[in-house]
Amino acid sequence: MDINFEYYKIFYYVAKYKNITKAAFALGSNQPNVTRVMKLLESQLNTRLFVREPRGVSLTEEGEKLYFHVEAACRHLFYGQEEIFGRNLQETGTVEIGATESALHLFLLDVLHGFKARYPEIRIKIHNHNTPDIIKELMGGKLDLALITTPFPTPKQLFCEKMLDFKEILAGGRQYKNRWEGPVNLWELKDCPWIGLGKGTATYELYRAFFEEHHTKLELDVEVASSDLMLPLIGKNLGIGFVPESLAAPFWEEESIVQIPLNHPAPKRSIEVVFDPGWWKNRAADTFYKYLKNAL
Repeated sequence: MDINFEYYKIFYYVAKYKNITKAAFALGSNQPNVTRVMKLLESQLNTRLFVREPRGVSLTEEGEKLYFHVEAACRHLFYGQEEIFGRNLQETGTVEIGATESALHLFLLDVLHGFKARYPEIRIKIHNHNTPDIIKELMGGKLDLALITTPFPTPKQLFCEKMLDFKEILAGGRQYKNRWEGPVNLWELKDCPWIGLGKGTATYELYRAFFEEHHTKLELDVEVASSDLMLPLIGKNLGIGFVPESLAAPFWEEESIVQIPLNHPAPKRSIEVVFDPGWWKNRAADTFYKYLKNAL
């Protein structure tokens, strides 16, 4: 089917802004023309792409499917257009970064401060999602790269490189201070309430296997959606859990949490940069990646 690419470009802007008037302004066109083209595209595809709403439009299920592909294609074409025009893309452009909560706080925030000082003209967009959503967006070309905490399932087409190792410790609230005279075994803590990331997450599976290795079972009393929620909950004596040592330091200083010493260290973890070489055509992203490696 031979459909004018200009139709897809207009579709991209309408879907992006979810408003025909705003899309027309961005395109330097007018509302009637944009509406006409969208009707032609729907006719040629023989499907409805938009639903009109009081303040704009929303995508239908078929429209969402189409936008997934059109957004990635347009973004890479725009990058190529900028390169042809001769702009210095190493010091301009936009980098779309996916980051898990731990990777954001343990590594990315510190790196971004220096990067923005060195490359002030490069724009940064951070997408803070869980690991499965980040992997999905990488595979679809919606992100240039991502920083993810291990472990995570890695599709073969993705390139992964370790950026930073970090240590996790077992922490509890004030009530656990001096409760044990020395290091304890996991099975000795079976009656304590546990806090952690919920079932289905890679972190949960990591610690489930760790508990089984030490002849006990992980049963969470409080499940959280992201790791940044754990320390405040632990500090309120709602349970114990494994947290990154460096993130726990401020809580130690104010004595709202304490470390519970174990006879066996927590599993090793790291932060890795991940990207799909098949999608990566963004010079600004390449500049950011090289900066990450030098920052180490």
